Amino acid sequence: MANLFEQLLARETVFRDRNYITPHYTPDKLLFREQQIQKMTEILAGLLNGKRADNLFIYGKVGTGKTASARHVLSHLLDFAGQKNAQVSGTYVNCRNHNSKYRVLSKIVKDFYPEHNFMGYSAAFIYEKLLGFAGEGRGIVLVLDEVDKVKDVDELIYGLSRANDELRKGSLCILGISNNVMFKDDLDPRTKSSLCQQEMVFPAYNAEELKSILSERAKLAFNEGCVDEAAVSLAAAFAAQESGDARKAVMLLMRAGELADKKGLARVSEEEVRRAKRLVEEEIILNMVLTLPQQEQLVLYAIAGLTLERPPLKTLTGETEEGVLYSGEVYDTYVKIAKKFKETVVSSRWYRECISQLEMYGLILTTQSGKGVKGQTRFIKLGYDAKKIKEAIEKGLTA
Repeated sequence: MANLFEQLLARETVFRDRNYITPHYTPDKLLFREQQIQKMTEILAGLLNGKRADNLFIYGKVGTGKTASARHVLSHLLDFAGQKNAQVSGTYVNCRNHNSKYRVLSKIVKDFYPEHNFMGYSAAFIYEKLLGFAGEGRGIVLVLDEVDKVKDVDELIYGLSRANDELRKGSLCILGISNNVMFKDDLDPRTKSSLCQQEMVFPAYNAEELKSILSERAKLAFNEGCVDEAAVSLAAAFAAQESGDARKAVMLLMRAGELADKKGLARVSEEEVRRAKRLVEEEIILNMVLTLPQQEQLVLYAIAGLTLERPPLKTLTGETEEGVLYSGEVYDTYVKIAKKFKETVVSSRWYRECISQLEMYGLILTTQSGKGVKGQTRFIKLGYDAKKIKEAIEKGLTA
């Protein structure tokens, strides 16, 4: 009897190397991000001459190339520093995984002192080890991805940004990445004043840019002649319509290829892309939810919870509507949830902006009350499965 894996691997496939069409692959050349990469390079270049670099904060929606560009520049910086024997070091921290000041600092010093175990040491001790490493004359770049996910982010940023005041030699440079353009505004005024930072916003990709990105990936990932150009164009158009997310476009084409393999097809067509869109939409939405700023997650969590709890809305005419919520009750529930998780409660004005943002992402629908409803209010309805969204956010909040 043939081995199960042998049977699977013996099947014909449209893929030459599937790794090139996964969202985790970073190409050597990042299309349409040359301007942003150049600016990052200019900001960090002084480190190679022993100078201090400005802190840099990068903003933009999910899938706009922020992380890939930052890691690309950091890799080139460290490679060049090695060639020139320059005293430059750097590391990358995913703050979704390391979501407290202590965890971030522990990850950083572990990368710089791989032979040491700092488990159980205080945050103050670990911070001093970091200063000691920089104080030997090194210029250090700390790439903090999704930095807004750090629970005590004010303490972390304030401590790292003031480190240069304590160093006679060497320096620390923060390269922060966030999906939340308003992230800096939520920081304590004392922290903001200590940053001395530059900022950069990454725009969403348009359909033509996404098509070019997908075409380059398809050449590497698929066997020659196994992907219709129309399929590439459709995947790019779908992603551009919704958010300009390159990762979403890549995922659509990858899933379309998998569907073609399962059906034993020799080519990926528009039909596979359409089917892939239906199949991965939920996966994409849940990933998007987890990358939202904390406050937006709390509002969405309130909407999902109320959707599961509330009976259908009855109008004065006797009609009922499933899953429709009053804006005011959502805000009241959000306030309770924010207090429960010891988060700052934002103003009702900010809440209205948040609702508009969630609607722009396509996560909710809103309408003004009309006939059959007493008074004037805004109705809110969740666009996706409430239970799955609630569970996904819950895991992040309790992590």
